[in-house]
Amino acid sequence: MAGSRLPRQLFLQGVAAVFMFAFASLYTQIPGLYGPEGILPARRTLRPQGKGRWPQLWETPTLLWETPLLGLDTAQGLELLSLLGTLLALGALLLHQLRHFLVYLLLWAAYLSAYQVGQVFLYFQWDSLLLETGFLALLVAPLRLPPRHKHAQGRLAGVLPHEDLPFWLVRWLLFRLMFASGVVKLTSRCPAWWGLTALTYHFETQCLPTPASWFAHHLPVWLHKLSVVATFLIEIAVPPLFFAPVRRLRLAAFYSQVLLQVLIIITGNYNFFNLLTLVLTTALLDDAHLVGNSRRKKTPSSWPKALLALLALLLELAVYGLLASGVVYCFGLEVDWEQHSVHSKTTFTFHQFSQWLKMVTLPTMWLGAASLAWELLTALWRWTQVRGWLQKFCAAVQLSVFGTATVALFTISLVPYSYMEPSTHGRLWTGAHRLFGTVEHLQLAHSYGLFRRMTGLGGRPEVVLEGSYDGHHWTEIEFMYKPGNVSRAPPIVAPHQPRLDWQMWFAALGPHTHSPWFTSLVLRLLQGKEPVIRLIQNHTPRYPFHKQPPTYVRAQRYKYRFSKPGEQGGWRNFSRPCPWGTRRWTCCSGSLAFRTRARPGPAAPAAPWLRRSAGCGNSCLPWRPLPCSGGSSEPWWPLGSCRPCWAPSPPLGPRRRSTGQPPRRTRWLPANKLPQPPT
Repeated sequence: MAGSRLPRQLFLQGVAAVFMFAFASLYTQIPGLYGPEGILPARRTLRPQGKGRWPQLWETPTLLWETPLLGLDTAQGLELLSLLGTLLALGALLLHQLRHFLVYLLLWAAYLSAYQVGQVFLYFQWDSLLLETGFLALLVAPLRLPPRHKHAQGRLAGVLPHEDLPFWLVRWLLFRLMFASGVVKLTSRCPAWWGLTALTYHFETQCLPTPASWFAHHLPVWLHKLSVVATFLIEIAVPPLFFAPVRRLRLAAFYSQVLLQVLIIITGNYNFFNLLTLVLTTALLDDAHLVGNSRRKKTPSSWPKALLALLALLLELAVYGLLASGVVYCFGLEVDWEQHSVHSKTTFTFHQFSQWLKMVTLPTMWLGAASLAWELLTALWRWTQVRGWLQKFCAAVQLSVFGTATVALFTISLVPYSYMEPSTHGRLWTGAHRLFGTVEHLQLAHSYGLFRRMTGLGGRPEVVLEGSYDGHHWTEIEFMYKPGNVSRAPPIVAPHQPRLDWQMWFAALGPHTHSPWFTSLVLRLLQGKEPVIRLIQNHTPRYPFHKQPPTYVRAQRYKYRFSKPGEQGGWRNFSRPCPWGTRRWTCCSGSLAFRTRARPGPAAPAAPWLRRSAGCGNSCLPWRPLPCSGGSSEPWWPLGSCRPCWAPSPPLGPRRRSTGQPPRRTRWLPANKLPQPPT
C-alpha cells in the first residue's frame, strides 16, 4: 500500500498558502469594510448579551471578544488577527517546523473569528470551504515533528497508525464539493445548464472576467456545449472514483479535477477558491506518484499478483468504457464530419434525473462509509505492528481520539451533503441531525453548490455609480476591478478577492432592497470617507471626487457585452485591449439616486444607521426644484412640508449634540424621477 506522507505535507503547505492569501487580501480591505468609517462597521456585530464569558464565546466563537482587553476596537482587533494570520501562514508555508497542530489551530480560529463579524462580505462558499479545510488541516498536522533523517520515513515504524484517517476526510470533502456542485446545476432547473448553453454566457457574465475570458467567450458554440458535457462528467461521474480501489483510477480522477480547476483559473478571477480546490486534490495522490519513476515498476513474479494486476486493468478499462458510453447516451453526442463539430443535447428529463439522484444519494453515503471502514481497518493493522508497550499504548490513545473525531466529522457532514436530495435528508439518522445542530456554528461542515444558476442570460447587468456637484454634470465612479469603463481590459486579480466588487456584482442581479449594505456605501461616498474610497480606487488621485465629496450620487444599471472579433475597440490592438464592446443603459426599478443636501419633504423611515437630529434648525430650507441632466425642472423628490431631518450616526456611538449645521441625509429616488440616460 502506497504511503501518503508526501501528499499530507503538500496539503499542509497548500492550506498555509491559501490562508496567507485569504488573510492578506482581507487585511487590506478591513478599514473600508469594517472600520468605524467603513461600509458595515464590525463593532455593531459584537454586542454583549449579559451572558457569561464562556457561553458567549460558544454562541459566537470569535477571539475578537477579547480585543477590549488590549485597548483595541473590533476593527483594529480584526486587523491584528489578519496580520498575525498572514505571518503565521507564511511561516507554515516556508518552514517545516511550523506545520504543527497548534499553528493550524490558530489559523482556523483566527479566520473563524473574522468570519463571525464579516457579515455579507465574508458569506461566500469559499470562506466556508476554507474554514472546513482549515479544521481538517489541524487534524492532519502532526502533534510532534517527524524525524529529520530521511531513512526513517520509509519504515513502517515511522508511520503513526492514525495519520491517514484525518487525511481521508479531505478526500471526502473533495467528493462532496464536486459532486454537489455538479448536481445542483441540474436540480436548479436552470435552462442554460439543461440546454448545455451555460458557457456561452458564463465567460461574459461572471463576476470578474480575465483577459482570457474574451477568447473563451468567442469559441464555437458546439465547443461550449461539449465543455458543459465535460463539466458534468468531471463533477458528477468522476468523483465516485476518488474511492476506487485501483490506483490508476484515482490518479485519472485527480488529473481531471486539476484540468477543470486550471481552466477556471485561466478564464475567471475566483480568488483563492480554485487554489483551495487544487489543495484538496492532494488527497488523491500517494508517495509513489510524487516521487516519480525513480524506480522502475517490476513485472509481478507470482501468478496471484499477476492475476490481480490483470483484474485491475480490466476494471479500469470497464470504468472508462462505462463513462464514455454513459456520456454518449445521456448527451446524445454525434460527430459531424462535414462541419468538423460535435453535436450534443440533453436526452434525459428532470424527473428522470431526480429519480436517479434519489437512487444514488444514499449509496454514495454508504460508499463513503465503506471507504472509511477500510481506512479504520488499515489503521488497526498498523497499530498491531507497533513495537514496545509504551509506544503501543500511546498509539492506541491517538488512534482512539482521531478515529472517533474522523467518524464524528463524517457523520456531521452527511447532514449538509443530503440537502441536495430532500427525501434522503429526511431519512437521515436523527442523531446526525442533532450532532450537526450542536456544532453548526463552528463551521465544521457545509453544503456546497457552485454556479447553481447561470445569470445574465439577457446581458451582463452592472451597477454604475456616478457623482455630481450640481445634478447636471455626472462623472462615473470607476472601480479598480469590476467592469466599468468599456475601454479597459479585465484585470487579473486572483488570488486576491475584492469583496466590494463581488457584492456589486450580486447587487446588479436584483433590486436594491436585496443589498441593504449598498445605501451605506453611497452614504460613505457622500461623506468622502477615505477608507471606503480606497476600496474603489487604491490610488486616491484616480478617484474623481478625491478633493471634495460629491453632492449627489446616483446608481444606474447597464448591460454589458463583449466586443466581437474584428469589432472596433476589440482585441485587434493588443497594446490597448478593449474587450468590452458596448454597454446599454436599462431603466429599471432598481435605479437609485442619493444626495447630501437637506431638503424638506414627506416623512420617510430612516435607515438603521441614521438617527433623528434634535430639530430642523437651519436645515429646513424652502424647496427649490433641481433641474435634471435632461434640462427639465422636475424635482428629485416630491414637494412637501417641513419635516424632521435625519443625520448619519455610528450605530453604537454616543448621541451627538446638534451643531446647527445642515445635516447630511440619504434618500431614495423613484425610477420615474431619474434623469434621462446619457446619450
